[in-house]
Amino acid sequence: MNSDVSNSNIKSDPQLQQFIEIETQKQKFQFLVHGLTDICWELCIDKPSSRLDNKSEHCLKNCVERFIDCSNFVLNRFGKTQFAAATEEITFE
Repeated sequence: MNSDVSNSNIKSDPQLQQFIEIETQKQKFQFLVHGLTDICWELCIDKPSSRLDNKSEHCLKNCVERFIDCSNFVLNRFGKTQFAAATEEITFE
């Protein structure tokens, strides 16, 4: 019951709702950064050193760009699929 009251307070306070949305986006961004670091570091860095050599730097840059490209592709495809499903649902009603 207490959680019902707090949930209704969150829904009725637009500033709090916006704050929660911003914090959620920050969390998603941090998750993405950590994922990219893990994947690209393992792929591109073969030995520890004080500086990145050109090959490693190029590999890291390329890895991040491909990861972002793939993420955007998946998000766009998902959006199109949801739009098509919503359009189909409206047509059948």
